Amino acid sequence: MKEYTKSQLALRNGQDRDEIWVAFQGQIYDVTKSRLWKNGKHYEHWAGQDLTEELADAPHSETVFAKFEIVGKLL
Repeated sequence: MKEYTKSQLALRNGQDRDEIWVAFQGQIYDVTKSRLWKNGKHYEHWAGQDLTEELADAPHSETVFAKFEIVGKLL
């Protein structure tokens, strides 16, 4: 599996490139096709970041990531 740095992940924020990616627990997920992540923003969360610590404030559990493709590993 390809590995990406935080800087590389940050470029997949829906604004610098077409890809919209987020990281959770070391895995990077492609959320580009999600209507909830249009323009790289999902409520108060921004794409291109590690959302591991932010999930505690979310109204859903980590199972939400199961529907998205894992595209890499966060270094």
